[in-house]
Amino acid sequence: MNIVIPAINAYLSSLVAESPLLKQVGIEGVELELPIIDSAVGRLLETLVLVTGAQRVLEIGTANGYSALWLAQSLPHDGRLISIELDPARAQIARGHFDEAGISNRANVMVGDAARLVHKVSGPFDVIFNDGDKRQYLQLLDRLVTLLRPGGVLVTDNVLWDGEVVPGLVTSPQRPADETEAIARYNKQLAADSRLVTSFLPIRDGISISVRKYSS
Repeated sequence: MNIVIPAINAYLSSLVAESPLLKQVGIEGVELELPIIDSAVGRLLETLVLVTGAQRVLEIGTANGYSALWLAQSLPHDGRLISIELDPARAQIARGHFDEAGISNRANVMVGDAARLVHKVSGPFDVIFNDGDKRQYLQLLDRLVTLLRPGGVLVTDNVLWDGEVVPGLVTSPQRPADETEAIARYNKQLAADSRLVTSFLPIRDGISISVRKYSS
């Protein structure tokens, strides 16, 4: 099911002006059937980078680099984006797009399992975008919060999962049950985490925005 009425989603996306490269990479992602965000979510990510004055950004789940382009385009010239991607082929596509965008000097893709690689990077990060393997969401949470600076923002995609995280709402679930359960557990833990202030937004497939408290 659609969390947002498709016509409204299309309208919101139509209000976002994309560069030719972003538009091209977005279309490519859809054609390759990659699990990427849309332009409305991309603009939200860019907004959060600007609001936080971000210098360092971490992304889990690069795909073809579409969301990374949104995150990186408003970073300062001395800013840094690290994106983690399990699939080497997707990582290579993303690197090509970073070259096209002229951001290779501040955007890097690490290839491998996020559960391992998040322990190879050093914080603090101003913004973290979590959009990788849904079954790893809960496993990664504590480390991601540790990597986040006080006042920094953790954004998580797909927290509504086509509505399937709501018990009894979807009569014929299409998503893998283990992923649905993993997201539902993650949402509960995220909402209860005393280190964070979290809001859940019904945008596209659901977005959560969590701000790390200055004291907890």
